[in-house]
Amino acid sequence: MKIAVFGASGRIGSRIVQEALNRGHDVTAIVRHPENYTLIHDHLKVAKGDLFDKQDVETGAFDQDAVVCAYSNTRGAPPSTIAELAIPLIMGLKQAHVKRLIVVGGAGSLTIPSGIQLVDTPNFPIEYKSTALAHRDALKLYQNEKELEWTYISPAAETAPGERTGKFRIGGTQLLSDETGRSFITMEDYAIAVVDEIENPTHIRQQMTVAY
Repeated sequence: MKIAVFGASGRIGSRIVQEALNRGHDVTAIVRHPENYTLIHDHLKVAKGDLFDKQDVETGAFDQDAVVCAYSNTRGAPPSTIAELAIPLIMGLKQAHVKRLIVVGGAGSLTIPSGIQLVDTPNFPIEYKSTALAHRDALKLYQNEKELEWTYISPAAETAPGERTGKFRIGGTQLLSDETGRSFITMEDYAIAVVDEIENPTHIRQQMTVAY
């Protein structure tokens, strides 16, 4: 398959690129500064693109089987950009006639057993709240989209670099936790779930989550 990854230089985006390459896919890594992108692979192309420009999205998505949006605001951009990019992303994909979209989402919109969303719980970390709310706003925009075959993949409440095990659980809109109450997934295993969903779609126009 041909897979374009926006945000390919990020911590999760880079792992999605590597996972897809390891499975033999042709990957286009779309970044703002391709001169700084160091990964070299026979099945990898590196292109310059801005997610906030629908024309750049169209160009990057053209002739691709699937597009992954792995945008993160961790490099100083305001949290609001997470939701703002949804419109040019959606418009650019439509202009490119590419339907399949995977969005690297947030965990804040997942519900806990009481039925409320994680971001609305009293003990949700204040330093992450604005980003979580922006992810929730973005999800609402994708949920209103009826033409694209999008999937919004929420990680566990906690994610970090770690081991690629291939052993995890897939869920829907409820937060998944292990027997100790911890909700965690490594970025490597999260990347597996992303590429699995590209290869074998099971959550078209749905939110899903992955955790141990």
